[in-house]
Amino acid sequence: MAKKKVVSNEPETPFHTFTVDQTAQHYSTNTLEGLTSQEADNRLKIYGVNELQGNGGVKWYKVLWRQIANALVVILLIATILSFATKDFAEGGVILFIIIMNAGIGFWQEYNAEQTMEALRNMSSPTAKVIRDETRATIPNNQAVPGDIMIFEDGDVIGADCRLFEVFNLETDEALLTGESLPVQKNLELIEHAEQALGDRLNMVFASTTVVKGRTKGIVTTTGMKTQIGKIATTLMEVDTNEATPLQKRLNKMAYFIFLAAIILVIIVFGVHNFKYSNEVAIYAISVAIAIIPEGLVAVVTLTMAFGVRRMAEVKAIVRRLSSLESLGAVTNICSDKTGTLTQSKMVAVRMWLPSDGFYRITGTGFIPEGDVFRQGEIDGDEFLMQEEQIPTGSGSDHYLRALEAASLCNMAELRRTAHPDTNGEWSAIGDPTEIALQVLAYKAGLAKPDLLDQGFKLIAEFPFDSSVKRMSVLYQGPDTEEGPGDYFIFLKGATERVIGCCTYWRDGDIERSLIGEKGTERATFEEMMTEKMDILAEKGLRVLTLAYRRFEPPPGVDLVHGLDRASIEADMVFLGLVGIYDPPRAESRPAVLKCYDAGIRVHMLTGDHPSTAAAIAKEVAIIPEDCVVKDNPLIMTAGQFDAMSDEEVDRLTELPRVVARCSPNTKVKMIAALHRRDLFATMTGDGVNDSPSLKAANVGIAMGQSGSDVAKQAADIVLTDDNFATIVQAVAEGRRMFANIQKFVQHLMSVNVAEIVVLIVGLAFKDDDHNAVFPMSAVEILFLNMITSSPPAMGLGLEPASETNMHEPPRSAKQGLFSFEVIMDTFVYGIVMGGLSFANFLITLFVFNKGRMGHECNREYSDSCFGVFRARTTAYASLTFLILAHAINCRALRESGWTPKNLATLKYNKTLWISLVAGVILVFPVIYIPGLNHDVFKHSSISYEWGLVAAALVIFIAFAEVYKFVKRRTMKPLAIQSNADAELERMRTYMSQTDSLDVIKQ
Repeated sequence: MAKKKVVSNEPETPFHTFTVDQTAQHYSTNTLEGLTSQEADNRLKIYGVNELQGNGGVKWYKVLWRQIANALVVILLIATILSFATKDFAEGGVILFIIIMNAGIGFWQEYNAEQTMEALRNMSSPTAKVIRDETRATIPNNQAVPGDIMIFEDGDVIGADCRLFEVFNLETDEALLTGESLPVQKNLELIEHAEQALGDRLNMVFASTTVVKGRTKGIVTTTGMKTQIGKIATTLMEVDTNEATPLQKRLNKMAYFIFLAAIILVIIVFGVHNFKYSNEVAIYAISVAIAIIPEGLVAVVTLTMAFGVRRMAEVKAIVRRLSSLESLGAVTNICSDKTGTLTQSKMVAVRMWLPSDGFYRITGTGFIPEGDVFRQGEIDGDEFLMQEEQIPTGSGSDHYLRALEAASLCNMAELRRTAHPDTNGEWSAIGDPTEIALQVLAYKAGLAKPDLLDQGFKLIAEFPFDSSVKRMSVLYQGPDTEEGPGDYFIFLKGATERVIGCCTYWRDGDIERSLIGEKGTERATFEEMMTEKMDILAEKGLRVLTLAYRRFEPPPGVDLVHGLDRASIEADMVFLGLVGIYDPPRAESRPAVLKCYDAGIRVHMLTGDHPSTAAAIAKEVAIIPEDCVVKDNPLIMTAGQFDAMSDEEVDRLTELPRVVARCSPNTKVKMIAALHRRDLFATMTGDGVNDSPSLKAANVGIAMGQSGSDVAKQAADIVLTDDNFATIVQAVAEGRRMFANIQKFVQHLMSVNVAEIVVLIVGLAFKDDDHNAVFPMSAVEILFLNMITSSPPAMGLGLEPASETNMHEPPRSAKQGLFSFEVIMDTFVYGIVMGGLSFANFLITLFVFNKGRMGHECNREYSDSCFGVFRARTTAYASLTFLILAHAINCRALRESGWTPKNLATLKYNKTLWISLVAGVILVFPVIYIPGLNHDVFKHSSISYEWGLVAAALVIFIAFAEVYKFVKRRTMKPLAIQSNADAELERMRTYMSQTDSLDVIKQ
């Protein structure tokens, strides 16, 4: 098709006055084939991305202000002013350089991290379903362009202004634009007036409004700022990306505590000097304040969070709210859907049962409508009572053909064979996986929907699938005959118990038998027979759908399109038969569930399937033991049984059900509430509009990126781009890794600060010849240790790979903050030991090797009298430098040895850490031996035999750390769980054997 040149500056066009053909011609598009990918890319360059301008984003000046406006910078600026005031230009220049460097590095890291997180959040924004290259595709909504063919269904957020060309029972919520609280019913009628009010443009849908009911297709007419919502510069999909997470709030509280502690230490310094002000005392007080503040903490936290978000994206989980990333480590229970999450969502109809014909077997897999149908008849035990016979395409009993008509016509899925050269004419499908499976079955039997429509079947009305009623129905008019217009038929499909309730007849060959007879036992007898057949299918792991139909006599004067009531339409139906659809479990689901058990996490399956079907899949993926019986099992309940129990009865259950079948959205909310009452921390998966309450109620709501509605995605904390249960487990592992790493680097940074404070506070006891305190370390040394020596290894600790025990430990308590008792204890123990060893070397160098000479004004400049003080200061500085670097290796594990060959070998997996360690060692020597830099800036001098003291301190510290960890391993509760998967399955078996199911399941 020749493409019309598209111009980007065309004036606003009243597309509601255009016919569908005029709109398609205007944008040179095709309602069946859509745009090609190349044409869409060209239009994206012309029209720009489909998003609103000025709706937030990362502001560089805000990031820069956060780097400047903090307590550290204030303290450093005071130190700089004092240095310049006392004409100590070298020290003042170094401190000023460190201020600029710290702000620059922090700004670069945080700005890049924020941009990364912003880009990843945009990936989870509403997507658009379009037809591109003759097939249905899901694209980021901001990639939609004018001329695209968009498809909308229940719960979708409209991504652009569109002219509709196909509508079925469509209602949209346009309150955002018009203020109209009631949904607006859409149609395709042409509107003549260009100035028609927005709310009356019924053949259009508008960006940021939502689909309340029905489905539709439309041609995109305007995008971005040219849409109606763009004109008022607002959006429903805006997410607050600057909201502080719980971790950030805890770190802010810690910063206030540290700032208060710094003030107290400053007061102590002045108190020791009888509150007499001098430049020396002020500089020392500033040095102490600098020592207690972990300068690199903000940068390290930002880097770790950004890395965690990026890692999550790599495993197909998009983080919409950072708080969820922190929460994942505390998850105790995962409530998962079955279809598409635990299973492959590659459904294929493999069995069918009709009352008059018995069982049928269908061959073939996937979307390819190639396969055969075989009639097998009824079954007795494990054997069929007749010889299997193949049913020729397009033939079969009237009952069989009517059932397949129902499967074909009560169905919105589309099968297409693309003519695109890149796909080699492959088959593709558009629609729900269950409906696709039924449509493929209809194709195989020769009753494809397009063929039936060509024969004269006309869709009159549709009542779409609703999770509250679990069924769908359509009204068709049959082909016209010589006698006149065709008859009307209602076709119905859905969950068996919801369809049977609508039936008053059942089809027995060519006879429609009543379920309401004189004896009153007909329905019970029939339902018993049908349940037996359904169980045969369900026990094979098949999802069972039920088909029904009836002839319909339209009431006179009733609008058949908009005036029909669903309840009356779906009454007096005739039962046709059952269809068994197989959806094989994902290969990775069972290992992922077992990994959950190893991690102390329990898995629940909440599905709309029949209990036997759900149980069969649950056994395959190890949610319940393989020898678990379905009947009267407290681990397997229907939603009806679970919902009928009061909260008190649920709370008395020793074990909440692992499988809830025929689950409704309200059941999911009730399950989350039950878990919360037990002080458990739960995730919940969901994809539909009605899943929003449970996604919000869960501690971590997880939406499906492929099958999920936009409403569900907006309600969720995390969006899975592959709809895979194993991805949830990977996300939990990543959440645990990130939280453990934050504890590691916080412990490292704070231990260093404790060590410096020990050195400086104890150093107050030593006075020089002028009765001023002698600095065991200079302010520049402290800054260098904090910024250059300590911060890079801390960043490396933030990027540590997950430990071997990461998913072999129980979930941490949700109430546990960043500082557990063990972390606080380790921080002070290691800090005091490092500070003590460093100060001991200061004393040995000064009093043993240099006779305790304190010198004159050794804090200000070098002189011969300061020879011993400068060498002692160097020894203390070098000692603490190597202790800090060794402690980084020590912090890689709370209790496991860090110095075994095996653990040291794993350093190669963390290049950031080992490069920072090597760089830290190398930088010690120029700082100590470069003339001028050592005396004038760092206030220390070169050393020689003192390196023996440094080496001794390092050996003592490593030995102490190993002994300390050994004692912790022996005296503290073990972190790891051994063989928990097997233990969990055995625990479930024991529970079933000891429980009287009649006491816990309300019949």
